[in-house]
Amino acid sequence: MAATYSGKIKPERVVWLFFFGEMSVMKISNDKQRSQVARKTTLVSVMVNLFLSSFQILAGIFSGSQGLIADGIHSLSDLVADFVVLLANKKSGKPSDSDHHYGHRRYENGASLVIGALLLLVGAGMLWSACGKLLQPESIQSVHITALWVALAALTAKEILFRYMLRAAKQIQSSMLIANAWHARSDAASSVVVAVGIIGNLAGYAWFDPVAALVVGALVTRMGYTFSSDALHDLMDRSVDSDSERQIIATILATPGVVALHDLKTRRAGDLILVDVHVEVPGHLSVAEGHDIALLVRTRVLSHHNVLHMMIHIDPCRAESAAIVA
Repeated sequence: MAATYSGKIKPERVVWLFFFGEMSVMKISNDKQRSQVARKTTLVSVMVNLFLSSFQILAGIFSGSQGLIADGIHSLSDLVADFVVLLANKKSGKPSDSDHHYGHRRYENGASLVIGALLLLVGAGMLWSACGKLLQPESIQSVHITALWVALAALTAKEILFRYMLRAAKQIQSSMLIANAWHARSDAASSVVVAVGIIGNLAGYAWFDPVAALVVGALVTRMGYTFSSDALHDLMDRSVDSDSERQIIATILATPGVVALHDLKTRRAGDLILVDVHVEVPGHLSVAEGHDIALLVRTRVLSHHNVLHMMIHIDPCRAESAAIVA
C-alpha cells in the first residue's frame, strides 16, 4: 500500500530527531498540504522565539550579560522573520491571474531576501555594540551564573526547533522554510558561543562576554549575506543546480519520439522551476505528431520534477542526430 501523509508532524518525533538525527523524509507536492505544513511549522517557531527572545533579553539585563542580550535580539529577529514567512506563504499560494501569469511563487524569494537583509542589519548592530564594549573595558560587567543556565536552555530549545523546521521544510521542498530553519540553527550556534563567553566571564575573564557577542554578530551577518545573495540571484533568474538540470534532461531524452534536445534553460519561481527547451523529433513526423510528443514530454517532466511551467519548441532533428539514431 502506498504511504499517505496526514499533513501533521507528530510532536513526539521531535525528541527522536534531536537525539538521533534526521530520518527519511516523505516529500509533499500537494499545494494545500504544503501551505498547511509551512504555516503550522512557522507558528511553532513564532511561539518558541517569542518566549526565548523575552526570556533571554530580560535574563541578560538582570544578569549583566551582553552576549545573552545579543542572543535574545537574534531570537527577536527570528520572530520578525517568522511573520515575513507567514505572509509570504499566504501570498505565494495565490493562483495565477491576469497580471501574474506564472502565479505568485516569487513571494518566497522576496521573503528570503527580506530575512537576509534583516539578519544583516541585526548582525551589524551586534558588531557595533560589542566593539564599543571592547573599546571601553571598564564598562564590561561581571555576569551572574543565571545567564549560563539560560543560555544552555536556549541552546537546547533552538536545536530542537531547527531539526523540527528543517524536516518540515524538506517535506514541502521550501527554500524559504529551509532558510528560516537554518536561521534557527544559527541561533543555536550563537547560544554555544554565548555560553562559552559567559563561562569565561565567570572564570574572571570579563572580556569573554563581549567577544561572544562579537562572534554572534559575525555569524548573523554572514548568514544574512548568504540568504540575501541566494534570494537575489534567484530573483535574477539564476538557473537551477546542474544535478536538477541533468535529471530533467534524462526525463526528456527518455520520452518516446525524442531524438535530442538543445538550449535548455531553467529558472526558479519560489521553490518551483520554470523550463524552456528545444526538443528535436524525427523530421518526417507531422505537426500533430510533434505536438503530441511535446505534450508527453511536458507531462512526464511536470510529474517527475518540481516544475511549475514548461515551454517546449519542437525542431526537426538535425542530420547528425538522425545519423546517431539510425
